[in-house]
Amino acid sequence: AAWAEFRSMLEYKAAWYGREVIVVDRWFPSSKLCSTCGTLAVKMPLNVRTWTCDGCGTTHDRDVNAAKNLLAAGRAVAACGAGVRPQRSSPGGQSAMKQEVSRREP
Repeated sequence: AAWAEFRSMLEYKAAWYGREVIVVDRWFPSSKLCSTCGTLAVKMPLNVRTWTCDGCGTTHDRDVNAAKNLLAAGRAVAACGAGVRPQRSSPGGQSAMKQEVSRREP
């Protein structure tokens, strides 16, 4: 209940100042998605604080990497209204990549 109240107040204040609150799905894999190449790590326990991407070899701090991914996801929603979920787990949903293809000319 405390998170719902916090979100409600945050949305109210954002509307007051002409801003928008973008909510990312709670299961979005922000920590284990490489912010450089997009490779998704299969498993990452909470005690792993730094990791190296198998796809591109970049070493990430878990929290910094998650922050970069959440910022990118929020910007994708703000730019084109795309859903913020990995493509494979949202059949029927639109991702930023697919939305461009599905637009129809008037």
